[in-house]
Amino acid sequence: MTAQQLNRITRALADPRRLEILQRIAGKKEVACSILASNFTVSQPTISHHMKELVTAGLIKARWDAKFCFYSIDRKVWSAYLAEMRRRIPVRR
Repeated sequence: MTAQQLNRITRALADPRRLEILQRIAGKKEVACSILASNFTVSQPTISHHMKELVTAGLIKARWDAKFCFYSIDRKVWSAYLAEMRRRIPVRR
C-alpha cells in the first residue's frame, strides 16, 4: 500500500459518518445507494459526497445497474490497510 493511499483512507475514515457508512456496507454483500440514503438523517447529496470520498480512497467499489448504484467494500484494500496499520503501529504488550 502506498503512503498516498494510506493517507487517503485514513482521512476518509476520520469522519464519523463515513466510518458508520463503511460499517453498514461491510456487513452486507452490497448496498443500494437509495438504502444508504434512507438510513441516515442527512441529505442524499451529503451521502453522495461521503460515498465519493470512500470510493476515491479505494475502500468502496461502486457498481451501476441501469440508473441504480450499489456499493460494496473492497476487502482486499481493507485488509491491506489493516496490515499496513499493524506494521506501522505494532501492538506492544
